[in-house]
Amino acid sequence: MLLLLLSLLAPLFLRPPGAGGAQTPNATSEGCQIIHPPWEGGIRYRGLTRDQVKAINFLPVDYEIEYVCRGEREVVGPKVRKCLANGSWTDMDTPSRCVRICSKSYLTLESGKVFLTGGDLPALDGARVDFRCDPDFHLVGSSRSICSQGQWSTPKPHCQVNRTPHSERRAVYIGALFPMSGGWPGGQACQPAVEMALEDVNSRRDILPDYELKLIHHDSKCDPGQATKYLYELLYNDPIKIILMPGCSSVSTLVAEAARMWNLIVLSYGSSSPALSNRQRFPTFFRTHPSATLHNPTRVKLFEKWGWKKIATIQQTTEVFTSTLDDLEERVKEAGIEITFRQSFFSDPAVPVKNLKRQDARIIVGLFYETEARKVFCEVYKERLFGKKYVWFLIGWYADNWFKIYDPSINCTVDEMTEAVEGHITTEIVMLNPANTRSISNMTSQEFVEKLTKRLKRHPEETGGFQEAPLAYDAIWALALALNKTSGGGGRSGVRLEDFNYNNQTITDQIYRAMNSSSFEGVSGHVVFDASGSRMAWTLIEQLQGGSYKKIGYYDSTKDDLSWSKTDKWIGGSPPADQTLVIKTFRFLSQKLFISVSVLSSLGIVLAVVCLSFNIYNSHVRYIQNSQPNLNNLTAVGCSLALAAVFPLGLDGYHIGRSQFPFVCQARLWLLGLGFSLGYGSMFTKIWWVHTVFTKKEEKKEWRKTLEPWKLYATVGLLVGMDVVTLAIWQIVDPLHRTIETFAKEEPKEDIDVSILPQLEHCSSKKMNTWLGIFYGYKGLLLLLGIFLAYETKSVSTEKINDHRAVGMAIYNVAIPSWGRRPWLLSELADLLCSQVLCLITAPVTMILSSQQDAAFAFASLAIVFSSYITLVVLFVPKMRRLITRGEWQSEAQDTMKTGSSTNNNEEEKSRLLEKENRELEKIIAEKEERVSELRHQLQSRQQLRSRRHPPTPPDPSGGLPRGPPEPPDRLSCDGSRVHLLYK
Repeated sequence: MLLLLLSLLAPLFLRPPGAGGAQTPNATSEGCQIIHPPWEGGIRYRGLTRDQVKAINFLPVDYEIEYVCRGEREVVGPKVRKCLANGSWTDMDTPSRCVRICSKSYLTLESGKVFLTGGDLPALDGARVDFRCDPDFHLVGSSRSICSQGQWSTPKPHCQVNRTPHSERRAVYIGALFPMSGGWPGGQACQPAVEMALEDVNSRRDILPDYELKLIHHDSKCDPGQATKYLYELLYNDPIKIILMPGCSSVSTLVAEAARMWNLIVLSYGSSSPALSNRQRFPTFFRTHPSATLHNPTRVKLFEKWGWKKIATIQQTTEVFTSTLDDLEERVKEAGIEITFRQSFFSDPAVPVKNLKRQDARIIVGLFYETEARKVFCEVYKERLFGKKYVWFLIGWYADNWFKIYDPSINCTVDEMTEAVEGHITTEIVMLNPANTRSISNMTSQEFVEKLTKRLKRHPEETGGFQEAPLAYDAIWALALALNKTSGGGGRSGVRLEDFNYNNQTITDQIYRAMNSSSFEGVSGHVVFDASGSRMAWTLIEQLQGGSYKKIGYYDSTKDDLSWSKTDKWIGGSPPADQTLVIKTFRFLSQKLFISVSVLSSLGIVLAVVCLSFNIYNSHVRYIQNSQPNLNNLTAVGCSLALAAVFPLGLDGYHIGRSQFPFVCQARLWLLGLGFSLGYGSMFTKIWWVHTVFTKKEEKKEWRKTLEPWKLYATVGLLVGMDVVTLAIWQIVDPLHRTIETFAKEEPKEDIDVSILPQLEHCSSKKMNTWLGIFYGYKGLLLLLGIFLAYETKSVSTEKINDHRAVGMAIYNVAIPSWGRRPWLLSELADLLCSQVLCLITAPVTMILSSQQDAAFAFASLAIVFSSYITLVVLFVPKMRRLITRGEWQSEAQDTMKTGSSTNNNEEEKSRLLEKENRELEKIIAEKEERVSELRHQLQSRQQLRSRRHPPTPPDPSGGLPRGPPEPPDRLSCDGSRVHLLYK
C-alpha cells in the first residue's frame, strides 16, 4: 500500500515549483490541496513521513486524512476527510475542531446512576451531570457538576453503603484478566489464589487499615483480541481501577503497552516473555512470575561449575525462545564462554540436529515447547547424539512424563525416547518456597497449598496454573504493601488512594517507587523485583536419572548462591568434556630416510672435495688448463653447497626448537640458491661464451683467439650476484618463518572421546608464492636457454674450452678424414640435461607432495643428490681417466719445449683446419663437375644442329673421305685435353 501511495504521489513530488500554486482546489487535476490542522490538533497522513508531507502541496484522489487532538480534547466535526475527484475534501462545510472534554469518569457512578444534560457524549463545555445513588446507598459529595473548559465544577461523589462502621473502609479496585481457557488456562488456579490473598490482606488491620481491596475480573482466554475488549471495559467503566493484573505473555504485552496512557501500574502473575523486561516499552510493568531469562544465570553457573567453555544451542523460532537465547549469549560472553554453534527450527528439527552432530556439539541448550521436544529427541536418538559424551539442558516446566506421552508426529518408541533423554539437566523457576518458613501472610508454603487445594473444584494436577498460583497470591501482597506504603501506612507521603484517577501521575509514580522497592517473604519465596520489573527467584536444578527427575540443587541469582546436593549422576562416571579432546601431533620426517639421504649427501660432498682437489692439483696440466679449471672448481663448490642443503632440508621439530626454525629455513634457501648458481652458472657460462664467440661469421675469427677468462668469471659472478641480491631482499622484506599445516582430525579406535590433529611444519613467508614465482621464472628461462645453447654448439670445436662438447650432446663422434674417428666421453651435456630435467620436475612435484613430508623430502633431496653426482662424475671423471690412461701430465710449457710447437699445432687444431679445407675442396669439385656437365650438353646440341643443316657429302671418286668445308680453327678438337685447358 505504501508503494502504491508513493507511486500516486510521485507526479506531485516532481511538480515544478509554483505549478498550480494559485490554482483553486476545484479546478486542479492533481488532487486536493493540503489543509491546515485545527488548533491544538493535527492531521494523520497514513503512509507518509513528516518530511514527505512537507515536500508536497497536493494529495491524490481518494486519499484520506484523519484529525487528531492533543491532551484532553476530542474532535468535534468530521474526524476523517477524503479527497474527491473535483479536488475538494468531503464535508468542507462542517469544520473540525479540537474541543476540551471533561473526564469520562463522571459519566459513571458505582452503585448509582448519572444523568447527562446539555449535550451528548463526550461531555463538552456546558454539559451537566446529576448523580443519584441506588437504594441502601447514600451520596457522599455534590449531586451536580458542570463541565467548563475541560474541568468539572465539583469533585466526583460516590455512593456509600448504609452499613456498620467497619464497612466504612474505602474501596480500592483491582482490574484483573484471568485466562480460564486457551493456550495457558492459568486462571483456573490463579484466580482462587488471588481471592484468597484479598481475604487475607483485607483481614489485616496493619495493612491498608482505611481501605479495602476489591477485584473486578474477566476471562481473557489467553487471547489478545479478547483481552482488548475487556481492557477497555475496565478502563471506561467505573469504578476506577488502581492497578491491572493480566496473565499470559501475549495479553500482558497488550495491557502493559496500553496502561502507560492511563497512568496505571501493571502487575502480572503469569508472564515469562523476556520482551516484557524492556523498560522503555513497558515503563510501568512488574511481574511476580520471573522472566524466562532467569534460567540463564543458572545455566551459566553450571557451565562454570563443570568447566565448560564451549556450548551449542537449538531453539524453536518463537519470540520467547529467541529473546531468551539472545540474553544467554550475552551472559556467556561475559563469563568467557563461547556459543560455538546456534541452530533454530520452525517445525522440523531433523536438519538442525544433524548439524549439531556434524559440528561435534557436546553441551547443548534446547529451547522449545514440549511437543517439539519430543520431535527433537526422536532425531537425537537417530543421530546418536546422547550418552556419556553429551549433556542436554532443557526447560523444567514440561510434564514429568513428557517423553513417554504418545505422539503420532514421531516414529520413535518409548524405550528409544527414554534412552535418548537419560541424564539431561532441567532448570525450573522455584514457584513455591522450598523452605518451611512462614511468609508475610503467616503461612508456610505447604499450608498455602493445602488451603488452595480446598478451594479448587478439581484435582490440582488437572487445574491450570496450579504451579503459578503462589505467584498470583504473592502478587496481591506485593500490591497491598506498595499501596500501604503509598497511603501512609508505611511511609510519610500520606496520599489518599481515593484521589487516584487516570490523570493523576503523581500517585502512579509513588506506587511505582513503592512497588520497585518491594522486598518480603512470600509463599513462593523471597519477592523482589529487578530494574526491569521482573521477579528475582530461585531456580530448581533437576536431572533425569533412571527415567525420573531428581533434584540436584538450587540457585539463588540474587545472592549468587548455589546449593548443591551432590546427587548428580553421569553415564561416563563424570561430566563430559565440552568438546572432543584434540591431541596435536606433529608429523616428523622418517629418521631412517633422513640418515640414508644424509649419507649419500655426505659421500657426494667427499666426491666434490676429491674432484676439486684433483682439479686444483693438476691445474698446471695443459689439458686441464684448456677446460677452464676455475669454472670447474666453482661447479664442484656449487655441488657441495647443494648437497649440504640436504641436511637443513631434513631438520624439523624432531631435532630443533621453534626459535631455531627460521635459521634453518634461511639455511635451506641460501645453500640451494647459491649451490645452483655456482654449479649450473659455471656450466652455463661455458655454453654461453662458446655460442657467442665460436658461432660468429668469418669476420669474427679474431674473437676466437682472444677469449679472456675474466669474461667467463664475470658472467658467473653476475648470475651469483643476481641470486644474492634476490635472496637478500627476500630475507629482509619477507623472511621465512615456521608455519603449521593442519590436517583432518583422526579418531583413534581405543578412545572415542579423543581425536588426533596431525600437523606439519613448513618454511613459508607471507608472499611465498610471489617469491617462488620469481625464482622459478628466471631459473626456468635460464635452464631452457642452456638447453638451446647446448644444441647450437654441439659441433663447435675449440681449444679454449676443450670440454664444452659434452654440453652439446651426450656422445658425439666426429669424422675427420685425415685423423680418423675418435669417441667422446659422456660429459656435461648429460649433466646439464639431467640437472635441468630434475630441477624442472622437482619444483612442482615437491609442491604437490608438500603435505607428505617423507615423499617430499625424498623427491627433493634425491633430485639434489643425483644431479650433483651426475655433474661431478660427468665433468671430472673423464679428465681423470684421460690423464691416467694417456699420461698427459705435461704442463703447457713442458709440451712446448718437447715438441717445439705451440698450442696452435696440437691435434685438435690440425683436425679442425683439415676438416675445413676438406669441405672447401669438396665444394669446388662439385662446382667444376656441374660446369663440365653443362658444357657437354651444349656441345651435343650444336653437333645435332650442324648435321641437320649440311647433308652428308657423296664419297670421293678417288676413294677418299667425303669432302666438306674446312673446320674452324677453334673447333678442330673436343677432347679432354681441350676441356682441361679451358677450365684450368
